[in-house]
Amino acid sequence: MEELQGTGVALVTPFNKDLSIDTRALTRIVEHCIDGGVDYLVVLGTTGEMVTLNKAEKMLVIETVIKANMGRLPLVLGIGGNSTYRIVDEIKSFESEHFSAILSVSPYYNKPTQEGIYQHFKALAEVTKKPILMYNVPGRTGSNMLPETSLRLARDFENIVGIKEASGDIVQVQQLLQRKNRDFMVISGDDITALSTVLAGGAGVISVLGQGLPHEFSRMIRAGLERKVDEAYRLHYAMQDGMGLIFREGNPAGIKAIFEIMGLSSAEVRLPLVEASEGLKKDITAFVKPFLKITA
Repeated sequence: MEELQGTGVALVTPFNKDLSIDTRALTRIVEHCIDGGVDYLVVLGTTGEMVTLNKAEKMLVIETVIKANMGRLPLVLGIGGNSTYRIVDEIKSFESEHFSAILSVSPYYNKPTQEGIYQHFKALAEVTKKPILMYNVPGRTGSNMLPETSLRLARDFENIVGIKEASGDIVQVQQLLQRKNRDFMVISGDDITALSTVLAGGAGVISVLGQGLPHEFSRMIRAGLERKVDEAYRLHYAMQDGMGLIFREGNPAGIKAIFEIMGLSSAEVRLPLVEASEGLKKDITAFVKPFLKITA
């Protein structure tokens, strides 16, 4: 899956003031990311507020991104949840040539055992030929997908091709990298650990901040992959404050505030999330301003 090396970005779903989907803003954001040099786009992930969208809205987002992308970048589709049977049905009913892979989160809320996690992804892998990227994010799911489970799945199913690892535990990331087979991809799911993961042997990142600052973030990851360590860390430290700011009041409130500042979309989010506070917007504006001057 060489096409999913480098910088992927987890696209937001922009809303109008009435909280309907703003397809024009989504088109602008896709163009912004492509112009900035990212390597692939992830549609309907956590950052896309997938759980607040109905079926028709999800299809509208998918169709808008496909049309805006015009085949220029690989696309990854988020299909996940905490009901294995529902996700199996959703995967069965959506086989699109426009998407290179499926990104599926480890089941949340239920807090399954490691065997339960294994059986969940086994069920998904057996109903599709599409490559699957697993997604481990214990801070959201309430359970940690251990390296033993991830690597067992990678060994047992050819179409389980990688993991988006967002445990925030660099030791766990290193254990995956140490023991994986050559083709299995370990992708950072945390902006703050993205460079460390790449320098340790990871395949790249699926980033949140990267869609706001695609030029700088993709340059950082590219430099890391090319072992240009000094350049990579210069870019990392320039963006490090922003990596924290955008998550201060929850994701995607922070990244949507960046898009509002850039004039690409509104900062609206759907409940139970709320829009970034004025204080956070002020701090984000101070962070973003130098980058706007650089890229102008």
